[in-house]
Amino acid sequence: MNYFSYIDNELYCEEVAIANIAAREGTPFYLYSLKTLKRHYQVFDRAFADVPHLICFSAKANSNIAILKALVMEGAGMDIVSGGELFRAMKAGADPKKIVFSGVGKRQDEIEYALSSGILMFNIESSQELETVNAAAGKMNKKAPIALRVNPDVDAGTHPHISTGMKENKFGIDIAASVSEYRRAKELEHIEIVGIDCHLGSQITEVDPFIHALDRLKKLVATLRRERIEIKYLDLGGGLGIMYDNEDPPHPDEYARAILKKTVDMDCTFILEPGRVIAGNSGVLIAKILYTKEREHKNFVIVDAGMNDLIRPSLYGSYHKILPVTKGENEKKSIIADVVGPICESGDFFAKARRMPPFAPNDLIAVMSAGAYGFTMSSNYNSRPRCAEVLVNGDRYDVIRKREKYEDLVKDENIPDYLHEYRVRES
Repeated sequence: MNYFSYIDNELYCEEVAIANIAAREGTPFYLYSLKTLKRHYQVFDRAFADVPHLICFSAKANSNIAILKALVMEGAGMDIVSGGELFRAMKAGADPKKIVFSGVGKRQDEIEYALSSGILMFNIESSQELETVNAAAGKMNKKAPIALRVNPDVDAGTHPHISTGMKENKFGIDIAASVSEYRRAKELEHIEIVGIDCHLGSQITEVDPFIHALDRLKKLVATLRRERIEIKYLDLGGGLGIMYDNEDPPHPDEYARAILKKTVDMDCTFILEPGRVIAGNSGVLIAKILYTKEREHKNFVIVDAGMNDLIRPSLYGSYHKILPVTKGENEKKSIIADVVGPICESGDFFAKARRMPPFAPNDLIAVMSAGAYGFTMSSNYNSRPRCAEVLVNGDRYDVIRKREKYEDLVKDENIPDYLHEYRVRES
């Protein structure tokens, strides 16, 4: 459920007409509903209310510090994958003892930053990383709390680019080799083993992959405990999908019931890392139609947002529902068209051969389900300033990230002195 709805043919976010925001702030912009964001977090959190648990929001899904702050105020921790995300989490007031550091390529400076911040644990991805974390902790006279990320070789049935739990993926340590890695970690002076981590991928729409992975994790926990390697935390990662089109993902209650049925008497605190399921349907991308173009066999609707703003359709072939911000009298008529942006790539599109109203220049559209992996994956390709981000709370809205200006594109660039010494060559 989300709080985007039509009132008298005008699309609203909570109690604010989206067209009014566009008139004042310009387009394109990302628009988030605080009420939706909080509701999704609360539903997920309540699903695990009967067991010790920690919900660590996956910051890579949406890392605006206002969004992170709103979730921190609900009790969320953070799942981070970089020093930058740790910085953002701390700026948002996150409790470092609720932060887990995932990611396959942690740098030395990032590891030291996390150790000095006092995070809950590192999810270790390789033998060499384990050695690096141990050395960093030794240098700082600390013990690093760690879990090994094990790769259970389970097919999550999702897009290959966002599958992370199979042998051929770069993530984690093969589950068959993990016991020996835990034994080695136990002998390292500056390592404290606190848990096990597993993450299968993203946009998973069935419970079965999680259960298959959990069967293997339970056996691993039992084996480790027999060797007196204590496991306090079982980090099951994230990955639960949402509805973009016709998907039928499990409700968080169904997901939780299946997991808890399998983990009776495990005596662990569960860590969950939802991202998309919290933020995805909490946000939309608002764009304005610049032009329409008709060809003999093709119609195009050209908008002022591009793949640099929302890359998911281009990168994954992802579906995002597209709605008119204002429903017109010709709403019952329709055309088949591609919705495309201004970028010089044929991959710059939001919809292909989609049935839609016959839009006209200056009409506004809402690209739905864009609250996760939207702005966080945006870029300045084609030297396009990144768009604004706006948060609605009831009957008010706030700009939580200003639209970039042309000056922002070059503010950190420099022309070396020697380039000023040469005259422009004459042709």
